[in-house]
Amino acid sequence: MKKIVFVVLTVLALVLMPTTSAFASGGFNEFGYNYNAHIFVGSADGVDRVLDGAVWGDPTYANDHLVMKWNAAWDACNDNGYDDPAFCAGAWTTNEYNGMNPDGSQSSWHYKIIWVGSLGSASPYWRDGGYSVWGNYEVIQDFGFDPTGHYRFALARPAGLGH
Repeated sequence: MKKIVFVVLTVLALVLMPTTSAFASGGFNEFGYNYNAHIFVGSADGVDRVLDGAVWGDPTYANDHLVMKWNAAWDACNDNGYDDPAFCAGAWTTNEYNGMNPDGSQSSWHYKIIWVGSLGSASPYWRDGGYSVWGNYEVIQDFGFDPTGHYRFALARPAGLGH
C-alpha cells in the first residue's frame, strides 16, 4: 500500500512540477499568455486581453478552453509588416478551442495557420486545400464540430506546419 501511495504522489509531483514552475517564474500572465514559450492557455475570454466575459465583444466562445501555439517567426512577422519573407517565411500558429464544458459553446475546433505572403494563392508557400485569412496567411487545417454536426473546411496538402 505504501508503494502505491508513493507512486501516486511521485506521479502527481511530476505532473504538477512543470505547471507550478511555469507559473512561479511568472511565465503566464493574467490573460493566459506566456510570450516566452509562444503559448496561450486559458479561457478564450482572455485572448483579447480583456477579461469581460466576451471575446472581442462576443460572449459565445468566452468560456471555451483555448490553447494557441505559435513560433518565433510568427512574432517576427507580426513585428515587421506581415509580408517580408526574411521575417515571415515559416511563420505558423495553431488554435484549439474546446467548448465542451457545461458553460461552453458546445463546439470544438482545430486550426493550423501558416504565413504565405500577400500573393495569397499565387504564393510559392501556398498549399492546395486551404483558404486565405488576414490577407497574408492560409488556414491549412480547419475542422471541428458544434451542435449541428462535424465539419472540415480546410485540409491542405501537406498539412504539417513546416515547408
